[in-house]
Amino acid sequence: MATDTLKSTPGASGVSGIRRLLLDNGALTALIVLVIAMSALSGDFLTTDNLLNVGVQAAVTAILAFGVTFVIVSAGIDLSVGSVAALSATVLAWSATQHGVPVFLAVVLAIATGIAAGLVNGFLIAYGKLPPFIATLAMLSVARGLSLVISQGSPIAFPDSVSHLGDTLGGWLPVPVLVMIVMGLIAAFILGRTYIGRSMYAIGGNEEAARLSGLRVSKQKLAIYALSGVFAAAAGIVLASRLSSAQPQAADGYELDAIAAVVIGGASLAGGTGKASGTLIGALILAVLRNGLNLLSVSAFWQQVVIGVVIALAVLLDTVRRKAGATPASGTGGGNKGKQATTYALAAVVTVAIVGATSFLHNDSSTSTKPKLGLSLSTLNNPFYVQLKSGAQAEAKKLGLDLTVTDAQNDASQQANQLQNFTSSSYGAIIVNPVDSDAASNSVKAADKAKIPVIAVDRAVNKAAVDTLVASDNIVGGELAAKTIGEKLGGTGKIVILQGQAGTSAARERAEGFAKGLKAFPGIQVVAQQPADFDRTKGLDVMSNLLQAHPDVQGVIAANDEMALGAIKALGSKAGKSVSVVGFDGTPDGLTAVKQGTLYASVAQQPSQLGRIAVDNALRAAQGKKVETTVKVPVKVVTKENVAGFTG
Repeated sequence: MATDTLKSTPGASGVSGIRRLLLDNGALTALIVLVIAMSALSGDFLTTDNLLNVGVQAAVTAILAFGVTFVIVSAGIDLSVGSVAALSATVLAWSATQHGVPVFLAVVLAIATGIAAGLVNGFLIAYGKLPPFIATLAMLSVARGLSLVISQGSPIAFPDSVSHLGDTLGGWLPVPVLVMIVMGLIAAFILGRTYIGRSMYAIGGNEEAARLSGLRVSKQKLAIYALSGVFAAAAGIVLASRLSSAQPQAADGYELDAIAAVVIGGASLAGGTGKASGTLIGALILAVLRNGLNLLSVSAFWQQVVIGVVIALAVLLDTVRRKAGATPASGTGGGNKGKQATTYALAAVVTVAIVGATSFLHNDSSTSTKPKLGLSLSTLNNPFYVQLKSGAQAEAKKLGLDLTVTDAQNDASQQANQLQNFTSSSYGAIIVNPVDSDAASNSVKAADKAKIPVIAVDRAVNKAAVDTLVASDNIVGGELAAKTIGEKLGGTGKIVILQGQAGTSAARERAEGFAKGLKAFPGIQVVAQQPADFDRTKGLDVMSNLLQAHPDVQGVIAANDEMALGAIKALGSKAGKSVSVVGFDGTPDGLTAVKQGTLYASVAQQPSQLGRIAVDNALRAAQGKKVETTVKVPVKVVTKENVAGFTG
């Protein structure tokens, strides 16, 4: 009777077919909807330059994710791929530029590093019987630590011959996109056409059944994690090529994006399903989201919320699809490949048609009369840069400017993406606070080529021309901090130094200033120097540990106020009495501590003033007016005696 009802319902089979098509291709449907939505909301999205930007920005995540697909299909997990990518790139740059190894051999060493890391993961999982989560979490820490040890915490210039991987062919086609496509084809071939690919699906579907069927599961796992390491190494080389330097902190957190791309693409964390095309679509969804949200000036904090929601919805869709009996996303079984190709072709035609229609929404829309400026900050997880942003926004509002602010979250690659977006959207001028002075150079060169003025604020850009540098001198500030603690202690005593995040120019320059300034005080003994990553909690933990070894310390120099405030918490009643603490930046919380006497002094850089001056110069440059090459905002030592009159 139920069958008769179904047969008699007009269009029931058609509706069911559409529903099944959408369920079977949930990621593709989501990508189409996103492209259409972004095209409708932003007139800057649907341009050739911006679409190529999306491809470039998806490349590293996609390459990492192809390797992670192998692992997830086999019911494993790999949390180490981001750190392995950074380590492989560091090994390449270190061996080629500092030890004279031929570039070809250096590339081989980098790939071998990825393979070695993967083999260690596979051995610990297959023979050591460690859970994949624990084994790869350990490798995440080991690989990142080795990257920092080899580089000494500083970026290493990449060989020019390899840096071409970050360039374009014919002046328009990005090489990273080509590498992504090639690696995707290799991943698809491995999954669908090889013995090890079939083994991945068998192990992920039922490991015990695979073992009883004669598969050497342990050896297969070694090969699977080694493949993940190869793809991680390739991703690291492409990323470093884009930045023209191997960054020891590069690809931090990228493992989560890679896993998200695989899951969004239709793979199941339970194993047994997944395909390379789905992973590529997942990576493109993340790239389109970030690119579109940047163009729409959505806060970086909200971007994380949106991406988290998308991941949750992807997993929910996977659950719904399984309950509905949809076809699993498997790379095996050639019977559906013609159907898949037809689906993708149909999706492309529908997308082009709808996007073409939405483009008319922007053709007749009047452009904003306000000059558009873009400001890319290294991080907003620091009160100093929050003040800088506030000063810039206040000045932009005063001048009637449209200012878009983005947060790079201390990720040089993410900042490169943001600067690309500003450039492709033809902003009047760009203000950049570099995560790293070397890594920002390629993006600034691209903006210069597009005739867009660039203003650097707080930190310089190396190997590229900017119209104006608005900055305080970190080295001079470091010397002032050292002089202040030296004079407070009367030229003798034991001190510790809390350093900033390894690999950042601010940390290096301030440390250089501390060292220069302390040369004038030979009686001052530095008993310990440890990084606390510009973070208050880490400052508390590191200082607590150092006090166990050096309970008689008399002074502390911290590379920013956040670490200084953490040190004060660790010192307790000693702070401001038997131990003098000097911070850096002059943040509101730091100045409050100065008033209270727990923080002896802060070397203030007047961040609000930096932001205001940067916006003023950006507007002048956008209008074609002459601007100064360098504008120095003086640093000032703020103590209890002069804190009342300091405004920042």
